Amino acid sequence: MRVWLLLLVAGCTPSPVVLTPPVPPDQHVPDYARRPFEPFSRTNAIAIALREWRAFGSMVDDGPPRAEAPGGGRTDNQPGLWQRVGDYWWFGLDAGSPDVALTPRYDASGAPYAGAAPAWSAAFISYVMRTAGAGTGFPYSPLHADYINAAARGAGVLQAGAPDRMAAVPGDIICLPRGEAAGLRYADLPAPPFTAHCDLVVGATPSVLTVVGGNVGASVTMKHVPVADGLLAPGGRVLDDRYNWFAVLRVRYEAMLP
Repeated sequence: MRVWLLLLVAGCTPSPVVLTPPVPPDQHVPDYARRPFEPFSRTNAIAIALREWRAFGSMVDDGPPRAEAPGGGRTDNQPGLWQRVGDYWWFGLDAGSPDVALTPRYDASGAPYAGAAPAWSAAFISYVMRTAGAGTGFPYSPLHADYINAAARGAGVLQAGAPDRMAAVPGDIICLPRGEAAGLRYADLPAPPFTAHCDLVVGATPSVLTVVGGNVGASVTMKHVPVADGLLAPGGRVLDDRYNWFAVLRVRYEAMLP
């Protein structure tokens, strides 16, 4: 009888609650970027983007927009390169993000995609900013719209400018709306979630911007964008007849200085 009572009491005792501490969003980031070893700088951001461009074969594509590389096929599906794009997702997004384990060849469970693979251009920009040492100053996301809207609000290291008012300089990010959002204007920002694409400016003259972006022709690709005195849309008209650039994101690298 006494044993039965002891078992009854034990059965009524609630199990201890084990609290799992939250995962730091940057726990997976290398020390050189998390601490960081050097101040966040446009020099490092540009160098990282150009390093990735060279890794993908230094492709330059100034033709019309396309889904595949100029020679056909998907460069980002090749051995060695699909894993590299996986690094963009892994390091570019916060730990615990549902997209952190994606690649352009396999989903987060390791299964081949039944349909189209997810676009990775925003993961590429996030990767460049993270590894350059942006720390908590950049809103890392698989969606360009998230950091475009953050820039429109002047959040973190970002400040947005209209393409007819802000002249882009190396280290800035230039953006265009896509798909159903193609008619979006700078004056509409911040806006509900929308599809977009952004490239990092790696070089500039008064008449041409040299930019590098991910998932352009299924690669990390360089292209050249016409400007007038650095403006994408002098007088309100976008000079590039291929892309409707609608925002310049000024990355305030100096804002992260100690």
